[in-house]
Amino acid sequence: MTKRETIAHLAGFDFRDTKSTFAHKSTPELRKSALLFRLMSKPGLVNFANKSAMTMADTGIPVAWAVKPTLYKQFVGGETLKECEPVVKDLKSRNINAILDYSAEAGSKKSDYESVVNETLRSIEFAKHNDAIPFTVFKPTAIGDTQVLKKISFNEKITAQEQAEADKFKARMFRIADAAYKANTRLLIDAEDFWFQEAIDNVVFELMLNYNRDRAIIFNTWQMYRHDRLEHLKKTITEANEKGVFTGVKLVRGAYMEKERERAEAGGYPSPIHPDKVSTDNAYNDALELCINNLDTIEVFNGTHNEFSTSYLAGLMIERNIPANHPGIWFAQLFGMSDHITTQLAIKGYNVTKYVPYGPVNKVLPYLSRRAQENTSVKGQTGRELSLIAAELKRRKSEK
Repeated sequence: MTKRETIAHLAGFDFRDTKSTFAHKSTPELRKSALLFRLMSKPGLVNFANKSAMTMADTGIPVAWAVKPTLYKQFVGGETLKECEPVVKDLKSRNINAILDYSAEAGSKKSDYESVVNETLRSIEFAKHNDAIPFTVFKPTAIGDTQVLKKISFNEKITAQEQAEADKFKARMFRIADAAYKANTRLLIDAEDFWFQEAIDNVVFELMLNYNRDRAIIFNTWQMYRHDRLEHLKKTITEANEKGVFTGVKLVRGAYMEKERERAEAGGYPSPIHPDKVSTDNAYNDALELCINNLDTIEVFNGTHNEFSTSYLAGLMIERNIPANHPGIWFAQLFGMSDHITTQLAIKGYNVTKYVPYGPVNKVLPYLSRRAQENTSVKGQTGRELSLIAAELKRRKSEK
């Protein structure tokens, strides 16, 4: 075994323990999930269903009757914060926390931006009164003009009107961050497309300087499939240390790989993405080690469905005698996916949480469409979910 494999082995997770993973699911529920993942394994069917649902929604034809009992129930917690309460309670009963993520697709008008800000403020207030919700989250492109963010990121000249839009974006970011700080609730700021990320990074670092003086409240997100992110993370930690503030680090592999490569080719600039998965995996695990090495001044949020990276971080903690429930280390998976990872973390007492999207059915259709597409395109994802469910159904049948 390599050194990293030896460390990961220390975690001792049993990712094939389907009895524990699905203890909260009835057999009919498992069969329904199996059918759903089986359908999502067929790209042609997924594309057709997505286009049909989006067309129906755009033309005002009701789609909730078809979506709500299927994709929506699997991947979404409810239409409102209040509707998510039973999901949050159920997760907490299994030692799993929740992050409620307003996943309605953003518009491009000022009223749309303010609507998202207000919903994010409501989610912060909701989390403030619920120990099972340790973080809140929002998507920065939902509260600002993306064309302006792109120009700033590419260091292009902007007009006075565009500068005014940039100032409004920054003010909205500060409003949300200030509310999170006053509520003592950690705030995850999602990563975005390469086009917009530098402008966002600059504002998020300002937020860290303002609100991370005593602990990490503000968390930026690093997409480690970008080949420049490891150095950017090192630079951010160094600068934050020099300024005497904590760094909130959320790590993910990334969500826009094909789009980023196509855009780079069309735009005539080098692709920002690692050339292969091995490079991405190495960068991700390097980032985990970097975070553990700087645990006195950072908090890390390990957002992954990757079994090895989960085991590697847990193994690093064991190797260095860091307790499983260390307040500065968190693990997370999406609601409706990778329950076998979440369950093992919960059983062994790690800080683990589910990202629970919420929002009206019609408004979260784009999110559900992406989930379906990702399960179709991510190598092994749907197959893994199906094999785990099949193993549990077989186990239950053999016990009768």
